[in-house]
Amino acid sequence: MKFIKHISIIVILLVSSMAFAQVKFEAKASKQKLGVNERLRIDFEMNKDGDNFNPPDFSNFTVVGGPNQSVSNSWINGVRSYKKTYSYFLAPKQRGNFTISQASITIDGETYKTTPLKIEVTAAVDIPKDPNNPNYLASENIHLVAEVSKTNPYLNEAITVVYKLYVSPKIAVDNWNEIDSPRYNDFWSQNINTQGQKVQNGTYNGEDYRFLVLRKTVLYPQKTGKLNIEPLSLDIAMRVPTNRRDIFGSLLMTRVNRTVSAGNKTINVKPLPEAGKPLDFTGAVGEFNFDVIPSKTQLDATESLQLKVAVRGNGNLKLFKLPKVSLPSSLEVYEPEHNENVKTNLGGMQGSISDSYTVVPQYKGKYPIPSISFSYFDLKTETYKRLSSDEIVINVLNGPTNTSDTESTNITNPNKQAIVFNNDQFAFIKTKTNFSDIKPDYFFKTKLFWSMLLLPFLAIPLAIVIRNKKASRDADVYGNRIRKADKLARKYLSSAKKSLGKKEAFYIALEKALHNYLKAKLHIETSDLSKEKINNLLKEKQVDDEVIKDFKSILENCELARYTPIDIVTMQEDYDKAAKTISLIDKQAR
Repeated sequence: MKFIKHISIIVILLVSSMAFAQVKFEAKASKQKLGVNERLRIDFEMNKDGDNFNPPDFSNFTVVGGPNQSVSNSWINGVRSYKKTYSYFLAPKQRGNFTISQASITIDGETYKTTPLKIEVTAAVDIPKDPNNPNYLASENIHLVAEVSKTNPYLNEAITVVYKLYVSPKIAVDNWNEIDSPRYNDFWSQNINTQGQKVQNGTYNGEDYRFLVLRKTVLYPQKTGKLNIEPLSLDIAMRVPTNRRDIFGSLLMTRVNRTVSAGNKTINVKPLPEAGKPLDFTGAVGEFNFDVIPSKTQLDATESLQLKVAVRGNGNLKLFKLPKVSLPSSLEVYEPEHNENVKTNLGGMQGSISDSYTVVPQYKGKYPIPSISFSYFDLKTETYKRLSSDEIVINVLNGPTNTSDTESTNITNPNKQAIVFNNDQFAFIKTKTNFSDIKPDYFFKTKLFWSMLLLPFLAIPLAIVIRNKKASRDADVYGNRIRKADKLARKYLSSAKKSLGKKEAFYIALEKALHNYLKAKLHIETSDLSKEKINNLLKEKQVDDEVIKDFKSILENCELARYTPIDIVTMQEDYDKAAKTISLIDKQAR
């Protein structure tokens, strides 16, 4: 009987140890079916710590929170239980049936993957309005508003859209991310710089609010009829009050993430009137001045002058064409150089545009440049206006006389054709040369010749040394493992630097960098990274107590950062402190 009892105990212990040794890596969803206005929580759980966790691509969802990391250890009847969880909070982008693909992690050199999850997203559902519910409080106390300056503009008339975020004094906003930017497909658009904007006090629906101007955009509609202005959507992290108080009587706050949208806006664009529209109208809308200015009016033949056609004022300066000049055929004219000096503010485009023509007369005489007209639609009077330049006479004082062209006697040719050059006009220019060097340069027996000749023989010993070193390095299995861990630590420290400003990602990357550095420096595994063992091993390496204390404080900051609000200044301080501490340990460790 005693023998059977001993055998039973051994079998039970073996079964228990095998069950505990089995690695589990699972994905769990808070719900399989949810409305498009609800949130979904996905947990990735494992019973043994690992490295290189890779989440799936949440392509049909917006990640509004996470990854949040939690670790639990427990001992029950002498059996250790370990659980590590990565949590993500998701908001669906649209209705439909979706699959959350596999996540992967490396545990003891093996790669494990989760089972894909099927999620059904339905139409929006009614959410109970609980006044103590943090999500309800957030929805009632924060609003994103798009203010449109005019809802019935003319075609090519400037309008402005100002996006304001209203926040009740009851809640506090930590940060926000833009998750969906409006695309102004039927508009010419220009964003106005809003950096340096300060929080202002105002009212929303008759209540006191604080607001911040997030974006200002100037739009010029390019189509008539009803046009849609797409909404701006933000994911906002905030703190809202709960119905609980601390020992001093102050309300306790809880963190909430919420997606807010400015909503669609529709404007009705009026076409420009047909009555009175000039034949040469090219789409200019606004208030303008028109000038035609020559750089000089007296010159000799083959000299050049600049003829500048300019429009200045307030309107759609970049969206219409300037009128063309008509010159006598005896004046050689080159393609104009277009210049724009335009600034865009909330009033629209302001400044000037111009075409500058280079004109070269060929013969002596007087050449008139006829009046040039420019027409535009005036928004103040809602009528078309025409501006015309004065006639300009170009007096060519010296040069050959054009006996065959009567045009120099003040006859203009409004139907002037572009100058067509003969293909043989440059035939007299030689296109082939037969040059030779004054000093011939020989390559044979030069320094470069001898260097290239001997270089392969000198490279053979170097190649042998490099090959031997590589073979020795490849044979060092233990050293390669240490170097790999050290490389991984530098990789995560670099990743932490790139994630500055994103609290969760930054502290996860920083914690992984510190752990992998210890694995490389102290030759221990992830499961052995207890604070007491780290402290003892660093002391054995003769590291100063102050440096050990700093290292432990950084690890504690990584754990606390998941539950407390952290600003970017604190993140930068923790990063600098980690880099400095790692450097000190490298110098002091024996």
